[in-house]
Amino acid sequence: MTPQTPGPARTTGAPLPSGAAHAPGSAQPPGSTRIHDIGYRHYDGPRLGRSYARRSLYTQSLRGAFGLGRSAKSKVLPMILTGIMCLVAAIMVAVALAVPGSTELPMEYTRFAIVMQALIGLFLAAQAPQSVSRDLRFKTVPLYFSRPIERADYVLAKFAAMASALFVLTGAPLVILYAGALLAEFDVADQTKGFAQAVVSVALLSLLFGGIGLVLAALTPRRGFGVAAVIAAMTITYGAVTTVQAIAFESGSPGAVEWLGLFSPATLVDGVQTAFLGATSAFPGGQGPGAGVGAVYLAVLLALVAGSYAVLMRRYRKVGL
Repeated sequence: MTPQTPGPARTTGAPLPSGAAHAPGSAQPPGSTRIHDIGYRHYDGPRLGRSYARRSLYTQSLRGAFGLGRSAKSKVLPMILTGIMCLVAAIMVAVALAVPGSTELPMEYTRFAIVMQALIGLFLAAQAPQSVSRDLRFKTVPLYFSRPIERADYVLAKFAAMASALFVLTGAPLVILYAGALLAEFDVADQTKGFAQAVVSVALLSLLFGGIGLVLAALTPRRGFGVAAVIAAMTITYGAVTTVQAIAFESGSPGAVEWLGLFSPATLVDGVQTAFLGATSAFPGGQGPGAGVGAVYLAVLLALVAGSYAVLMRRYRKVGL
């Protein structure tokens, strides 16, 4: 056994007279000091500081989003959703390779995340509460702040981890599509341009979805409530907005379609990539916002990302007390 380093001692009773000492096991007069070795060991290793703690929290949160380092049942849903996203991309590549004379993929790179937004929202609804609600429910947040980590470090690590998890979820299928297009010997310049535009698009989507999901999940320590709130904010709003857009388009009010897209996270990303990344809009009639309205879309998107971070900072300023 490794010998213990003498640790802090606990004293009771009155102090010993100067120069007095007691042999181990000897009887001590009443009222004298008793010294107990309680076996604490001093830490003599390096002090790694805030940056290491922040990186560790980010890494563990990112791994936890995919169930890594957790129980087997925690891995099932995120891995299934990731597998479905990649499988759909692989099927699209197989179709492109099987069709003679095909010169492009069945779907644009920038459309993939919009079409698959329901699965992305489900992934976020399952993992955002897992990332923050458990800390709130079991009141472990003050323990984080008792170390050299501060509230900004905690919020930044959680925000970055969730955005990174969503970027992996949405970016991996794009890599499969791009690799398949190159194998099919499609035009390299066109495929590279489309792939780069889609990477920027899913990066914005990951920041927006991750921020909104964490805010909703951090409002309550109950995971079930957090799941329901995220699903409502992501999936239900998309269905409602697209339905109202279709009604406005069919009723002869196409100008209202682009403004209605501001009220759903998925349609907000769709409008930004249509205005600035050359994507084909999923709006009714395929008419997305132009550069002028697109600037409003981009401003709203960035404001939501910054606002989500600010709300999280305010939330954890209260929680950490």
